[in-house]
Amino acid sequence: MRPHPSRLPLLMFLPLAVAMLATAWQSHNPVTLAIVAASLLMFAACWASASQVLGHGPALRFVAVACGLGWLAEQLGSTLGWFFGDYTYTPLLGLRLGDVPLVIPMMWFALTYAGFIMANLIVWQRPVTMAGSHGLPGLLFLALLGGMIVTAFDLGADPYLVFHLHAWDMLKKGSWFGETMQGFVGWVFVSFVILSVFRWNQRSRPEVAAPHPLMVLLPMGIYASGMVFQMIWGVPVETRAIAPFAMGIPLLCALAGFWRWRHDSSEGL
Repeated sequence: MRPHPSRLPLLMFLPLAVAMLATAWQSHNPVTLAIVAASLLMFAACWASASQVLGHGPALRFVAVACGLGWLAEQLGSTLGWFFGDYTYTPLLGLRLGDVPLVIPMMWFALTYAGFIMANLIVWQRPVTMAGSHGLPGLLFLALLGGMIVTAFDLGADPYLVFHLHAWDMLKKGSWFGETMQGFVGWVFVSFVILSVFRWNQRSRPEVAAPHPLMVLLPMGIYASGMVFQMIWGVPVETRAIAPFAMGIPLLCALAGFWRWRHDSSEGL
């Protein structure tokens, strides 16, 4: 029996996931295995959520845009120093495509998807905006807001990954716990481009049926888990006080939008 067409992309992803986990296992480094396994789980969960919230076709396009542009930005960054400053990846993050570990473009998708959903909930009090409900200025505003939500995660994640786990080596240390301001500008810019491209592609497409609330909460839960991790284990310790404000404020605003969406839906509005 042939698999349903909507399941084909996920079935194609399975061999890659197995290869990534096998490579991580062969490294004999439990940190590498944990990072790869967690990244794959986050990627698959966000893809499943997007398939239910956006539809299978738009979800696949989001994955392609985020992973493709995310990988390209990181490849240019690690080889030419564009966007984020001069850096090179260490073997910690496992299997690579070019100079970029495969978990990195997967994380670009997971984080930008979370930023996409949260920005919609903050501004429109719904997980997906209606087709034609905003012009180009509104589209760019939502993409910028989503990019800033993504970068709020990076404020604590980058110092931890670089100076505690040594996931990549920075050629030049900056003023933010060793991170450069260029890196954060690069995060906003690349996230903004990914979200702008997807939103532009999606701008005239009709909404799908109302998604299950748990599927809307799923990417926010992943974002919240990153915040809690930074609050408990963040390095340097100062980042533990930054996370609840940098990430917690947009998260609470998105949850307020989620509550309004559910309330309006229950009232039949």
